[in-house]
Amino acid sequence: MRSGPHEQTETGLLRKGGPFGLQLDGFGLFTSLLMATIVGVIFFFLLTFFAITGIGIYNIMGHSLNYADSYKLISFPAACVVMALSLIYFGSLWLRRKLSA
Repeated sequence: MRSGPHEQTETGLLRKGGPFGLQLDGFGLFTSLLMATIVGVIFFFLLTFFAITGIGIYNIMGHSLNYADSYKLISFPAACVVMALSLIYFGSLWLRRKLSA
């Protein structure tokens, strides 16, 4: 039997997933804070990789930029913004769950 997006179960219709089919609601406060922190840390390391790669290419073209700028001028501020946005998002999911219960 194939499972589709509208398959019937004993409890009714299956719920639709959020982004990429993931269920992002129903987390507790600690889990929401942990998920927001993980999103910020992953974004920091991913952006640091791209920033170092970009600075390396820029330096190969004859310029001279310090690699430490990738951390303090690019990755850290952007990761702080992403972490703040994810704290707001996951905090609002937690608050919506608490208020609806």
